[in-house]
Amino acid sequence: MPRPPDAKYWRRPLDLDQILIPHGDVHVVVDRCKGCEFCVEYCPKEVLAMSEDFNVKGYHYPEVLKSKACVDCDLCQMICPEFAIFSAAGIPIPAAELEGGTSHEG
Repeated sequence: MPRPPDAKYWRRPLDLDQILIPHGDVHVVVDRCKGCEFCVEYCPKEVLAMSEDFNVKGYHYPEVLKSKACVDCDLCQMICPEFAIFSAAGIPIPAAELEGGTSHEG
């Protein structure tokens, strides 16, 4: 069960200022997608959603909704049968920036 964005833990790690949260930039090759929705369903951070638009093949394709929430886990890339999506490693975000109720969603 995901925790609400405004929830706070009752304790903090002592090395919170040293912890870096990985970040990824998700890229979709729109014309390669066949609309299976595997990437949307298996994304642990709910970064993706299906677009209302169609690609040249006539399928709905995924679009990035919360780009800053991506943790570069590569699940979307591993599960896509058409190799239509990939994640590139971005600059890690310090965990201390996320402390205090700020959301890691874009």
